[in-house]
Amino acid sequence: MAALDSGGRDGVRSNDLRLRYSATSPVSRRALIAILLVASLGLVAAVALPNRAQAGSGTGTATTTTTTATTTTTTTSKPPKTHVERVFPAAGELVGNSVAARKSPNPNSRSVKVLHYFRPDYRVQEVLAVAEKAGSDGKPWYKLSLPMRPNNSYGWVPASSVKIAAARSQIVISVSRRTIDVYVRGKHRWHGIVAVGAPGRETPLGHYYVQARFVPFHDPFLGVFALETSAYSKLTEWPGGGVVGIHGTSEPQLLGKAVSHGCVRVSNVTASHLKTLAPLGTPILIKR
Repeated sequence: MAALDSGGRDGVRSNDLRLRYSATSPVSRRALIAILLVASLGLVAAVALPNRAQAGSGTGTATTTTTTATTTTTTTSKPPKTHVERVFPAAGELVGNSVAARKSPNPNSRSVKVLHYFRPDYRVQEVLAVAEKAGSDGKPWYKLSLPMRPNNSYGWVPASSVKIAAARSQIVISVSRRTIDVYVRGKHRWHGIVAVGAPGRETPLGHYYVQARFVPFHDPFLGVFALETSAYSKLTEWPGGGVVGIHGTSEPQLLGKAVSHGCVRVSNVTASHLKTLAPLGTPILIKR
């Protein structure tokens, strides 16, 4: 309004208005006081709110902290329980890379042979357990038939170191009768005539098992199929250090005789049946 007045009277009018307001309007004075009080309270509230916010953030001097207790339950998972086979003989393989077969079921007993998951020819090492017993450590141990010299060697390993299952088949060879018989789950499944080791190179007697199975490659002398056993012949220069095999033959006319270097020769028909009836780990009894 001062900008619209002329003749410089704006200043006089303004003073006149203020005097009139203050002298003649008591209600307006109270309103002004109320306005000033509200403004003051607003200023106090504006200052107090940041302080409260700071107090809530933990930086003030008067801080109230509410703590909620949290209970944490820790569950410790137990290692899987080792399955202990109770039916023997039982065949299978190692769980880890290697294990020492010991003279007795004792972790401190002398090592008889170290078995590895893979054989030197990179086939998986098959094992055959013939018994179970609690060791000196209170844990179960298996007695294994070991593929080594001397024949019929045994050693003990922790049950947790191998995974085995009861064998379903068995091979029985009679050196004197020159026969082979195959049983599956206790039932007789096959009978055949064999050739055995010649004098001085006799087929070794004892308990063994099937270590490997293969089809001879371009070698008709071994017939149509062959089993590698855990037995060793008297000839150390023989392939594999003298490992005894059960295999077919290209000379069936020699069956029933003692003519081999220690291996057991069978007809190709019998060899074909062994392919079906004698899996890895099949126990072998070679008797007189």
